Amino acid sequence: MRSLAGKHVFITGGGSGIGRSLALRFATEGAALHVADLNPGAAGEVCQVIRSSGGRARPWELDVTDAAAIADVRRRILLESGPIDVLVNNAGIVHGGAFLDVPLGRHEATFRVNTLATVAVTHTFLPDLAARNEAHIVNIASAAAFTGLPFGSTYAASKWAVLGFSESIRLELVEQGRAHVGVTAVCPGYVGTGMFEGARALRLTRILTPERVADLTVKAVLSRREMVMTPWVVHLGPALRGILPRPALDWIARLFGAQSSMAHWKGRG
Repeated sequence: MRSLAGKHVFITGGGSGIGRSLALRFATEGAALHVADLNPGAAGEVCQVIRSSGGRARPWELDVTDAAAIADVRRRILLESGPIDVLVNNAGIVHGGAFLDVPLGRHEATFRVNTLATVAVTHTFLPDLAARNEAHIVNIASAAAFTGLPFGSTYAASKWAVLGFSESIRLELVEQGRAHVGVTAVCPGYVGTGMFEGARALRLTRILTPERVADLTVKAVLSRREMVMTPWVVHLGPALRGILPRPALDWIARLFGAQSSMAHWKGRG
């Protein structure tokens, strides 16, 4: 996608954190934003900021775990402005803590929001994307998609699934002759949005800003990059997994502090 000017971008979880930064960054490229969030006030505030700078933005209240609500938002977007060009599956939650200390309901909610909603939103909007001359899907995964994450087990598992889905749908689109729909999986380390309050960045790295992740993501869409991995240490996971035995991988992860990085997680609460 050479330019985003005039393109319609739909972002889930766009009212705060990475989603908010993504909406603002896409707007600087001249895109028209559809900002969806469970919190309509937050989505509206982001759209107001974009409009005050001369951009175009429309807020949508959306529970991404509600398939009927997703379909209704899609229908209304088609009526109001036509099909979208870029879909960004950003909505996500995290519940940290020792596996048995976290209620089962929270583990299940993690998969519903992080994984199943990504599938549902993509399933709903993909026909519109496939009908465009060029289009793109962005799935916000995580560095945790490449490694185990003690005290964040189901969060990591949900993001492993997002990465696997991203890779699979990308290849499927190519096989179907729909390679004009690009797919990018974004796999950042810890981002300073409040979701990971208390978590510790890996050694030799620091907590990322949502603006940094948004900037890399938009650049990836424009260049049709299939993967965004940041910071640099994230590249080590998939590179070493294929050549080192499991004990060595575990030792390296412990050396960088990955095994205990979520031990003091507090989250937004």
